Amino acid sequence: MAHPIIAFIGAGNMSSTIIGGLVAKGYPPTNIIATATRQASLDKLLALVPVTTTLDNEAAIAKADVVVLGVKPQAMKSVCLQLAPAIQAKQPLVISLAAGLMIASFEDWLGAGLAIVRCMPNTPSLVQCGASGLFANAAVTDAQKTMATDMMQAVGITLWVDAEEEINAVTAVSGSGPAYYFLVMEAMQAAGEQLGLSPNAAKQLTLQTALGAATMASQSDVAAGELRRRVTSPGGTTEQAILSLQADGLEAMFAKAMTACRDRAKVMAKEMAGE
Repeated sequence: MAHPIIAFIGAGNMSSTIIGGLVAKGYPPTNIIATATRQASLDKLLALVPVTTTLDNEAAIAKADVVVLGVKPQAMKSVCLQLAPAIQAKQPLVISLAAGLMIASFEDWLGAGLAIVRCMPNTPSLVQCGASGLFANAAVTDAQKTMATDMMQAVGITLWVDAEEEINAVTAVSGSGPAYYFLVMEAMQAAGEQLGLSPNAAKQLTLQTALGAATMASQSDVAAGELRRRVTSPGGTTEQAILSLQADGLEAMFAKAMTACRDRAKVMAKEMAGE
């Protein structure tokens, strides 16, 4: 099946991003169906891509080989309970984009025997630079894993994990990770201004430096630590900055913060499962 029919239940930002990425990569718009609770949301999507839209979730599912659940986590249970009969009748691959919801919850709400993939994307998917972690239950076939991979690669890179628990670590690294970098950018811009640069100059230099460092790291075959060492001359200016950051415990701060993120993801999963 070269181009399975994909139904997106919920046409919010992430669903719209994936849809836009798929169409930009040559996926036939006629093989994509998007639903929403309000026509205005569908009109907004249609202004960007000429996909099929409907307010009828069951009608969309009846035609789909893949169903992407893109509704908010807090609304997911009620939506799934409503859609369970249609999904059981069609038996599509189900992909969840919701943070914090375990596959066991979907199996409970939608019924047993379904092929379900849990996906943790991130916001840089909006500019086709996303990173998505995926985990599949035992019912997912190799062909279905390929479908999920192809879909998410339209907006960035994909990484399959072997245990669902690892999705919480994915959340701590890439799911929430963009916010860490935005915080560092904020701090660098503010410090640049304090050092005498204009706000515009501090912003431009900070953003281009972040882009350049990420591009160098992604294109290099050496570790980030080695790249850092190569630009840190003994006794030089960079060394003084690095020593200051390390003396203030930067590495420990990140480890603590990301552990807190991972732990919160665990708690959210239990809360939303009703445990």
